[in-house]
Amino acid sequence: MKALRVALVLALLAGCASTDRKGGYYKDDGPGAKPPANIDGITDAAPRVEPLHKFANRPYSALGKNYTPLTSVQSFKQRGLASWYGKKFHGQKTASGELYDMYKMTAAHPTLPIPSYVRVTRVANGKSVVVRVNDRGPFHAQRVIDLSYVAAYKLGYIQAGSAEVTLEAIVPGQVRADAR
Repeated sequence: MKALRVALVLALLAGCASTDRKGGYYKDDGPGAKPPANIDGITDAAPRVEPLHKFANRPYSALGKNYTPLTSVQSFKQRGLASWYGKKFHGQKTASGELYDMYKMTAAHPTLPIPSYVRVTRVANGKSVVVRVNDRGPFHAQRVIDLSYVAAYKLGYIQAGSAEVTLEAIVPGQVRADAR
């Protein structure tokens, strides 16, 4: 029964995010009825040392593909397509057991440790945000990360639904090479 529930949750997460390639919101997703008035003032996640989740970092399968999450916070870089998820999943449990809040700076990644922090930079405009990874996904072949609604909003791709990004893991206490 537990395996069935996990499969159902993973199938739902596979449908996470975004919009179709033509723009506009995917099905009934979007910003919600009452987005915060200060959405532009929502700050990036603040990286800090946290213990890794006991269960969310174990190997798993989703939609016929096997994933082996990293088991330590370490240097990591990736480039690919980001999508986002909004009100459809707002208030539902994430892989970390926390409730998803589309107005917090969070993300889903298939293999980064939970929790961990990553700087996401949109290639087209150079804008970047720092998010806390607390969920698994996306499980679409071309996507590397699902961002919360507010993170995608800050990167400027809400209407497009997806955008090319670069990811760089943040190791708390470690200075970025380009910051020296």
